[in-house]
Amino acid sequence: MRAIDVAERRARLGIRHRLAAEHRCDDVRDIAGSVLALHATDPATVFVSVNARSTALTPSDVERALYDDRTVVRLLAMRRTMFVTPREVLPVLQAACADALAHKQRRAYSKYLEKAGVGGDDPIGWFAEVEAETHAALLDMGAATGAQLSKRVPRLRTQVDTAPGKAYSKPTNITTWVLVTLGCAGHIVRGRPNGSWTSSQYTWSPVETWLPEGVPQLPAATARAELVRRWLYAFGPAPVTDLAWWTGWTQTEVRKALAQLEVVEVDLNGNTGLLLADDLAPVAPPAPWVALLPALDPTPMGWKSRHWYLGPHAEALFDRNGNIGPTIWSDGRIIGGWAQRKNGEIAYRLLEDVGTDTRALLEAEIHRTTTWYDTLRPTPRFRTPLERELTTE
Repeated sequence: MRAIDVAERRARLGIRHRLAAEHRCDDVRDIAGSVLALHATDPATVFVSVNARSTALTPSDVERALYDDRTVVRLLAMRRTMFVTPREVLPVLQAACADALAHKQRRAYSKYLEKAGVGGDDPIGWFAEVEAETHAALLDMGAATGAQLSKRVPRLRTQVDTAPGKAYSKPTNITTWVLVTLGCAGHIVRGRPNGSWTSSQYTWSPVETWLPEGVPQLPAATARAELVRRWLYAFGPAPVTDLAWWTGWTQTEVRKALAQLEVVEVDLNGNTGLLLADDLAPVAPPAPWVALLPALDPTPMGWKSRHWYLGPHAEALFDRNGNIGPTIWSDGRIIGGWAQRKNGEIAYRLLEDVGTDTRALLEAEIHRTTTWYDTLRPTPRFRTPLERELTTE
């Protein structure tokens, strides 16, 4: 059994995730593809993640890739999480994750409708009618916000109480339910937001106009195998439990996908990991590097078992829901955390002792990132202990 130690895993991470300086690039699509998909729950994460892996890209370049060239696309996929993925990977995520998610969303929302007495004897059919009506309206309008669509499609303003009788009960209209489901099904796409690149108030566009060439349809089994192949190349070697966690699939789904690939077991310091059979060649470490990664960056969120790059720092860097804050990386491991203050200063705290060479690389990266932010001051959507401390000191 091929043995791969922590040092080689960290070397692979620095190279494959384009964090080592000589492996960075200035193509948004290539950067997103290097980690399979960029986390996008917090819209600012996409932009800061790209900056960490590039040499000269600006926020405007990321916006151009998202909204003009459309080489990358935003969608809900693994674990019902928002991602930005290359357009050529979109069919894989759609068939492997998003289609099943759309089905699950319809079932969940229809149960709420049934309890509220909406939709008569066929709440699923009623919800499907509203989906179709909304899609047709968006095709006619070209692009619209949820509020604009709800004026055009009155049933979107239907109020449903999801927790009747509870103290926290608050009736809500179904606009977001319908738009999220249509997005999961691949019928509509989140377009340019209202405001800056830190905003999550998106307009929506029909996929027919956003991607006129269409989205190729793949069999679910084929797409799942391809998703696993790409994940193993970017994040392998790793235990199968990491793969199951990242995809959000059942063990049966994971086993079926793995069965379609040539995968071998490797020794990860006494634990069993998986790697593609054609990816066994040793990987030499890149030159020393430092990177500032944002909250929810896809690298630290890529594995369930994180000891080999996180060390003992979870309490300071994660919130109670498992969301990681901004982190400082050196040669494939986390050495500290950082935050942007209201005056634009980047404050940081090292959680490990490092040498003068690493400090010099860190100061250069802080200067580069401070300049990149310019006048914008985005606050992470999920605040973590160390990030809060650094912004209030």
